[in-house]
Amino acid sequence: MKLESSGEEQIAAAREAVWAFVTDPEKVGRCFPDVIDVKVHDATHFDATVRVGVGPVRGTFKLRVELVPNAATHRLDLNVSGGGFGSAVDLNAGADLVEATTGTTALKWSGQVVARGPIAAVGGRVLEAQAQKLIGQAFSNVREHLNA
Repeated sequence: MKLESSGEEQIAAAREAVWAFVTDPEKVGRCFPDVIDVKVHDATHFDATVRVGVGPVRGTFKLRVELVPNAATHRLDLNVSGGGFGSAVDLNAGADLVEATTGTTALKWSGQVVARGPIAAVGGRVLEAQAQKLIGQAFSNVREHLNA
């Protein structure tokens, strides 16, 4: 099952400050919803363990994450793969940082999730709503951390 979503976060911080945050694997990893643990391997790779609950399917997922920053365009792509309890997910997300006004940055994001296994069997609408919530929450958490 493949799901797509997009959105935008307004962040009360300069684009360079947002860029420094979103290209830091420890900081990005801590923005994943319901994160339990983050293990950074290098400047662009980390593992995250997160709690997942979609309908009756609940447990932990172990995720491998690759950050693909492009400083010239202020775009960050994320490639995430992993799973748990017999299910697997692949997530490709991207975010463009656009200077909105002085000291404010628009983080325009989009993402696609492909799910397999019991989690995909939950049902399109339930899974779609949960995927939208999780991706959106991760980028919203970036905004909240930077606005704090």
